[in-house]
Amino acid sequence: MRWPKALISLLASFFLLSLLSQTELAAQTAKPLEPKAASAEPLSATKPSSPAAAIAAIGPTIAAKAWILYDVSSQQVLAAHEAEKTLDPASLTKLMTAYMSFAAIKEGRLKLDQRPPVSQKAWKALGSRMFVDPGKPASVEELLKGMIVQSGNDASVVLAETLAGSEEAFAQQMNREAQRMGLKNTQYRNATGLPDAQHYSSAYDLALLASQLIREFPDRYPLYSLREYSYNNIKQPNRNRLLAIDPTVDGLKTGHTEAAGWCLVASSRRKDLNGQQERRLLSVVLGAASESARLVESQKLLNWGFQNTDAVILHPAGKQVAQYKVRRGAVSEVSAGFEGALSVVVPKGSGARVKTDLVRIDPLVAPLAKGQRIGTARISLDGQALSEVPLVAVNEVAAAGWFGRAWDTIMQWVGL
Repeated sequence: MRWPKALISLLASFFLLSLLSQTELAAQTAKPLEPKAASAEPLSATKPSSPAAAIAAIGPTIAAKAWILYDVSSQQVLAAHEAEKTLDPASLTKLMTAYMSFAAIKEGRLKLDQRPPVSQKAWKALGSRMFVDPGKPASVEELLKGMIVQSGNDASVVLAETLAGSEEAFAQQMNREAQRMGLKNTQYRNATGLPDAQHYSSAYDLALLASQLIREFPDRYPLYSLREYSYNNIKQPNRNRLLAIDPTVDGLKTGHTEAAGWCLVASSRRKDLNGQQERRLLSVVLGAASESARLVESQKLLNWGFQNTDAVILHPAGKQVAQYKVRRGAVSEVSAGFEGALSVVVPKGSGARVKTDLVRIDPLVAPLAKGQRIGTARISLDGQALSEVPLVAVNEVAAAGWFGRAWDTIMQWVGL
């Protein structure tokens, strides 16, 4: 039923004062959307796809206990096998040790020129080492290089003890961080990856961790591309020999124990066939039969991904995709868009069949911050879900004054 304008005005005048107190109370108790906490989320808040949603029905044949191929930009699983199975991660553990060290540097809790003391436990660490000297402590920068390039267990223990007081306490912090990241099949007992029955991870969790590290710490990530490192007059090559074999590979980490087999997390950045768009893929290979096998299988996996999938840009960065009505705002509408370019990876040649459905949060109540999540874009191909991406406010919407809020309440009451 359409309400006559005169009646609306009469109702507005009659109820304005009586509704004012209710409006003020509603404004105080209405819970607006929480702005995204930048420190608690990845640079892209895109929801990572699961191994079950891998875009490839039939992927490559990879000789390993478990493996996964992951697109960093779209956060999609392209192909996977036993990707959520818990396995011994060996020195791939040091990805989390490095991540937490990078975070501590960013937060000012750790300095690159800081020279932490070397405990007896660190000095006597088993396995691969950078050979730290208790009488001449290394700087944090040197320890990071020793841990990343030389896979130094001694360096890992020094960093752990510096950040948490003991390696055991640091492992507890690692577990809390893993939980925050959503690594559901990961549990740490040490900072090095030395064998422990209660120390495990999965190919999928390692892909999520490596992707997070790359996106959050682009200034630290180049450490993973160093071909060699010398410390204490001892030169050691990077154990990731794929760096020397494939020029598009720029990291990340190797791992090996008798229980784990030969493991490698590798990242490759290449341009598409027309040279217009650059993509980054991550491969995780766990439990290969030999050192050469982990290299061959990792490169095979990366090559398959670039050759058999396309990255499709659905919306350029900064483009408005929708306008939505806002309640109790200084303006009546908010522009919706994405934090960056919206892209998706699909099997080669299928880009034209991609569909995007926008679902907004309802109601949207001011105030709204610029960049605040106001909905979700659900991307699918031939009815199969591919990805979910946050829809955010392109502009800020301030709360209306008391009169505007009261009037908005009246309009809702009369159904306008």
